[in-house]
Order: sequence, then C-alpha cells, then structure tokens
Amino acid sequence: MSVYAAPWYTPAVQRLLDLALEEDVAGGDVTTAAVIDESQEAEADIVARERLVVCGLGIVEAVFMRIDWRTRVRSRVADGDPVAAGTLVATVRGPASALLAGERTALNFLQHLSGVASLTQAFVAAAGGAKLRITDTRKTTPGMRALQKYAVRTGGGVNHRNDLAAGLLIKDNHIALVGSVREAVRRARSRAPHGLRISVEVDTMAQLDEAIEAGAEVILLDNFGSRELTEGVKRVRDRAPRTIIEISGGITLDRMREISKAGVDVVSIGGLTHSARAVDFSMEIRPVSEVRSADRDRG
Repeated sequence: MSVYAAPWYTPAVQRLLDLALEEDVAGGDVTTAAVIDESQEAEADIVARERLVVCGLGIVEAVFMRIDWRTRVRSRVADGDPVAAGTLVATVRGPASALLAGERTALNFLQHLSGVASLTQAFVAAAGGAKLRITDTRKTTPGMRALQKYAVRTGGGVNHRNDLAAGLLIKDNHIALVGSVREAVRRARSRAPHGLRISVEVDTMAQLDEAIEAGAEVILLDNFGSRELTEGVKRVRDRAPRTIIEISGGITLDRMREISKAGVDVVSIGGLTHSARAVDFSMEIRPVSEVRSADRDRG
C-alpha cells in the first residue's frame, strides 16, 4: 500500500510531518551544504539495534519523500514484525543531501512509534492468552494521537476513545459536579445520543455498587488494588453479568498475570503512549559508488 493511502496518513499527520521538518531543516543544513556535493547520490541502511516491534516505516518514507521526491525507501520488514538486534529494516536511496536532512526526523518517529508498539506487545504477551483487550487511552502526545494509536494497534493492542465524541465515559470529575454516580448515569441515559454505551469510572466500592444499580454498561475500576479488584469483579459478575469490566490505573507488566486471572474484559493503559521508551535504530549512509562496487564484487 502506498503511504499516501494509509489510514493513518491524515491531514493532521501531514501537518505534523511538516512541523517536524520545519523544526529541523527549515533553515537548511549548513553542514551538508558545506561538505557534500549537490550531485552526490547515497544509500542508507536503517538497522534495529535491539529486540523490538517495528512501527513507522511508512512515516520514514513520508519524511524522505517530503524532503526530496527522488528518494526511495525499500522496507525489508513490515510494521508489526518483531525483529532482533542487527536486523536490517529498511534501505533508503536518493540524493545524499536528502538522506542527511531527513535522518534525524525519520529516526525520531521510527524510534518512538516502535517503542509504543514494543511496549504494547509486551503487555499483550504478559496477558498470557487471557480473553481480554489491552487498550490505550487519550493520554497521548499532543499532535501524535493518530500515530501513537496506530502504533498500539501495530503492537497487538486495541484503541480506546479517539476523542471526546467517540464514547460516553463518566469520570470522577463528572461525578463530583453532579453529586453521585446514579445522577450522572441518569442524565447520560436521558440526554446522550441513542446507541452510546454508558461507561462509568469508579474508584471505591460504594461507587461500584452505585454504577451496578444504575445500570452502567461498562464499569471501569480505577486504581483498584489486588483485593479490591477480586471483590469488585465478583460483585459485577454476580449482580450484572453482562456488564463489561475495565481496569485502569497502576497497571504494570508485573501485575498482568494477576489481572489476567481476575476476569476483567479490558485493561486500559495510559503508559503505552505517554511512557513508552524510544527504542534504538541506526542509519548508516554510504556513497552510491560504494554500493555499486559492492554489487559488482558480489556478482
């Protein structure tokens, strides 16, 4: 699929790419202009320097194409592929000045998005095959939401709400403003668009009981400890077995075994997008003359 047809290649992402390049090369590249001939052609290998899940190869292509349409990116793996350290993930070819100008921006996107995908995959694996969904939240970097949520999907996770219009979720501040879970659910049921499921975030057992009695379709257990989680899931299953149970807050890889056995349906993790570590890639550039010589030697 062409990068221009990719579902994540939205106008917002295009503006983000333009902003990222403006930050780095709007004033030109004085080092390359002084050192490299304009006619120099080059090729570069992008290599994973640690074990990771690849995500963002299309963004790499879009970055280089935005700098110079003559560049070509050849992916050697696909987004979503787990790779070992030393794996060649892509080759870039074109004017040397374009490769040098786009290197840092392309790698910044690739390292961050692959980090999100890798962390997501780690949580999915830690669930141990349990029938639950690992989801993200709206705790995304401003301007990066579409790409970060794409990275979560690439790592095997599921997207939660994309924005405030995408779902009805009654949170603690809504409850504080109207006085009770019961009143918040009543208002939501009478005023919200037909067909939207009513989700309620609770952080105490008393609020959980209210949410069950009010008929919430989804109950989110926020920052529940081990004992509360076990008891909370039991109450919902005993009294409203069709209710979807979600847990969020304080979710770590170490807790996933316990959570996967608790019987929840959804685990939402803000850290997938706001705390994922950027993984390591290198980009090594060489003159095309060296590439052609190496090709002849292999022949």
